[in-house]
Amino acid sequence: MLLPRFRPHLRIPASEITPQDVFMRRRELLAAAGGAALLGVLPRAEAQLTGTRLAATPGPFSLAEAPTPAKFVTEYCNFYEYGADKSDPSRYAPKLLKTRPWSVVVEGEVAKPRTFAIEDLLKLAPMQERIYRFRCVEAWSAVVPWVGYPFTELMRAVEPTGKAKFVELVTLDNPGQMPGLAAPILDWPYRDGLRIDEAANELTLLTFGMYGEVLPNQNGAPVRIVVPWKYGFKGPKSIVKIRFVEKQPLGSWERSNPAEYGFYSNVTPTKNHPRWSQATERPIGAGLFAKRQPTLPFNGYAEQVAKLYAGMDLNRFY
Repeated sequence: MLLPRFRPHLRIPASEITPQDVFMRRRELLAAAGGAALLGVLPRAEAQLTGTRLAATPGPFSLAEAPTPAKFVTEYCNFYEYGADKSDPSRYAPKLLKTRPWSVVVEGEVAKPRTFAIEDLLKLAPMQERIYRFRCVEAWSAVVPWVGYPFTELMRAVEPTGKAKFVELVTLDNPGQMPGLAAPILDWPYRDGLRIDEAANELTLLTFGMYGEVLPNQNGAPVRIVVPWKYGFKGPKSIVKIRFVEKQPLGSWERSNPAEYGFYSNVTPTKNHPRWSQATERPIGAGLFAKRQPTLPFNGYAEQVAKLYAGMDLNRFY
């Protein structure tokens, strides 16, 4: 089996090198150049979305916008456990990640610590479909119909104590299933965290599916978290442990490069990444010459979450 070709994490991101619509049309371009024989190494996104459907009712806070076509979201994504290139997750995760059996340990400052089999976690609360805007720190965005239920449902089941001030999320660390772990991109396993009131916000979604289907492996199967007012790296994929803790946890990207990736990681257009502007964004799949659109504070969810940060300087607490 060929392993991904890794690059140091302090590189120019792929989104800044190859225009996204050109990246997504690579099959056509390769075929036109006589390279059609190479395409067998890239599984079709359509085939990756034919698994078990998730029954869900429409949830609140959904955008009245057409979702980004599924192939763009499943083929062009970050999941560094499978490699640093945007195509690595869809190339390797469908074949390597084993999502059954799967369990999620919930521990720490809770009255009822528990290990959930994924089957029990799926049945913990009714599923909702919520169409959220997804914003990557690399200045591209998508509109995705996620399927899951509010994180508060899990909190209700385990009963956090008064000492629980933060939530830490820890993901799978299995070199046999995740070839990217061989590269020193991050301090594995991947982890990140939220303040307890952020985790309890009505928008925070414990997520099991997208586009009406179970999560594709490359998008975080079998369970991830989606926090739509924050940059995408605040949504750990393939979660195996959730800790309720008293002290602020240190996320993997924050540990790796605190000057670029702070704990809060809210979408703040006036706070530029050191290597590029966050003032505008390019919708993924919109085309090479599509006009960039202004980035909205809190990714457009200020009405629901701005109150959480009243009095804070978000250019300092980034």
